[in-house]
Amino acid sequence: MIFYDCSTAPSPRRARMFIAEKRLSVETRQVDLRNDAHRAPEFLAINPWGTVPVLVTDSGQSLTENIAIATYLEAAHPEPPLMGRTPEEKGAVSMWNAVCEFHAGLSIAEALRNATPALKGRALPGAVDYEQIPELAARGAKRLGLFYETLETRLQDSPWLAGDAFTLADITAFVFCDFARIVKLSPPVENTATQAWYAKVQARPSAAL
Repeated sequence: MIFYDCSTAPSPRRARMFIAEKRLSVETRQVDLRNDAHRAPEFLAINPWGTVPVLVTDSGQSLTENIAIATYLEAAHPEPPLMGRTPEEKGAVSMWNAVCEFHAGLSIAEALRNATPALKGRALPGAVDYEQIPELAARGAKRLGLFYETLETRLQDSPWLAGDAFTLADITAFVFCDFARIVKLSPPVENTATQAWYAKVQARPSAAL
C-alpha cells in the first residue's frame, strides 16, 4: 500500500491516525499542497479530484475518501476494531462520523476557505478554482458553535462518541476540534465533558502524528 499524505492538512491526519491505531506500517508519500503538488498531472492521475488523503491498495485501487480508506482497512485488518463490532455499534460509528464531517468539518472549511486571503479563488479544495463567498464564513462559525453544543451533550452521557469504545468517530471529531484553532474557534473551555474527552484522545500516541 501507498499512502498519500500532507502533514499540515486535517483530512489526511484522520487517515494517518486510523492507520496508526491499526498498528500498520504503510509507505507514505507527502503531497505539498502549498506548492500545488496536488494539481500536478502525476498526482491527478492517481486522484482526479486533486485531494488528499489517498490510499493506493496492494491491488492498485486508489481510495480517495477517508470513509473509504477506513472501511478498507477495517475489513482488511479488523483488529483492533475502530468501526464497531455489532450492527448497533457500526451504525453508531457511521452516524457520529457523518455528524462530525457535516457539522464540524464542513463548518470549519466554510469559515476558513471563504475568509482567508491566501485562499482567494480556492474556496474549495482540489484541482478546480472556486471564488470565496464571505457569507459562508460567518455561517460556518455559527454552525460550528452549534456542533460544539451537540458534542458536549453527547459526551456528558457517553465516554466516547459512538459508545463505550474509541472509534473512527472520535478520530474525526478530534481532528476537527484540533484544527478549529486555525479559525480561532476551538471548543469552549467551559464544555468540561468535551475537554476531558479531548485530553483522552490527545494522550493517545496516534494523536501526535
